[in-house]
Amino acid sequence: MTAEATAPAPEKEPAEKETFLNVFLRNLWSSNSVTVTVLSIVLAVIIGAVLIVVSDSAVLAKFSYFTARPGDALDASWTLISSAYSDLLKGSLGDPQAFSDWFAGTGTWQAAFAPLSETLTYSAPLVFTGLSVSLAFRGGLFNIGAQGQAVLGCIAAGVAGFTFGLPIVLNLLVALVAGALGGALWGFLPGLLKARTGAHEVITTIMLNYTAGLFLAWLVIQKGVQQPGRTDAISKVVAESAQLPSFGGVLRVNLGIVLAVLVTAGVAWLLNRSAFGFELRAVGSNAHAARTAGISVAKTYTLLMAVAGGLAGLGGATQVLGTAYALTPSVAGNIGFDGLLVALLGRNRPWGTLLAAILFGVLRAGGNRMQSYTGISLELVNVLQALIVIFIAAPALVKAIFRLRAARAAGLGVSPAKG
Repeated sequence: MTAEATAPAPEKEPAEKETFLNVFLRNLWSSNSVTVTVLSIVLAVIIGAVLIVVSDSAVLAKFSYFTARPGDALDASWTLISSAYSDLLKGSLGDPQAFSDWFAGTGTWQAAFAPLSETLTYSAPLVFTGLSVSLAFRGGLFNIGAQGQAVLGCIAAGVAGFTFGLPIVLNLLVALVAGALGGALWGFLPGLLKARTGAHEVITTIMLNYTAGLFLAWLVIQKGVQQPGRTDAISKVVAESAQLPSFGGVLRVNLGIVLAVLVTAGVAWLLNRSAFGFELRAVGSNAHAARTAGISVAKTYTLLMAVAGGLAGLGGATQVLGTAYALTPSVAGNIGFDGLLVALLGRNRPWGTLLAAILFGVLRAGGNRMQSYTGISLELVNVLQALIVIFIAAPALVKAIFRLRAARAAGLGVSPAKG
């Protein structure tokens, strides 16, 4: 046997380790949840642009001779679309001209930050109701009652705000706690019914939504609650000591957005770091297995709905203590129902829900300017929201349109939260 035959085979050189940039680029076009969400927004914006053109008769008239002079129709369409979306951004994030005036000394910083203030003002209540829905989803429950829970939060916080007359700070704290307790009570009821009788939470929470709305409409015209000297349905004004502090003037943004960020961090800790968070995630994944492991499913359902209701109640408290300052039949608006969409867009994750609420605030605040300056109906904002939710709810459609690669091959997960 020769020396060449007995010599050991040379070792293979180790493969070069992929850099972070290579991994990022390889996974960018995979069908992970972030990519699907971003592309859903892009699709909604594109379809919204088509609707903007279709809704303008002057632009449509130029398409009648499109084959003769296509440039007229294309230029008019681009001008209309760019103006509409430009006003949407200026009305929600800020107008560059306002910042230029501020830097030049001819404007004020309040005017420059007023659009962002409106966005955050609209976003704050949606963070709470979105967290309420997403937390329940993580535990395997469909909390359709965030609207009713927010209404009870409005009622409890508003009544506490104009009744007790406590000193500053203390009055605000009592009103916020009252709002959270009011929402928690309205969430506790369907949770208890679910745990004790098996009543489906969708049915009970929907019924409680109607009950809460009717109770509010009755309450605001009762003596002692109705504002003196008024015949319409409006309550007394919340005491100034119970109102959420704001910058004042054109800046309506208040302490509610700061509270929303803190509560988001708290919910993230609750889900990922606490024993209760582990139990609710286990129950949400498989209730039968959780029961076998010794977890009380009935107790988890009851506590989960109470906590979710408390979060929605804080959203209602933020609404009445931060912007409305008085109870009316429509004081809560649709923040509970919009919370459903926010939770879906945020993939039932706390920080994702926060970002989704800010996006909805952008659409709402920017839509007001878009309607005023461009003449585009504010209803288009609702259409954009609906389109985003449709594409989020149908990820297979987004994957097919953009021909996304499978996330499993790319090493990324796509499955939404259990709920």
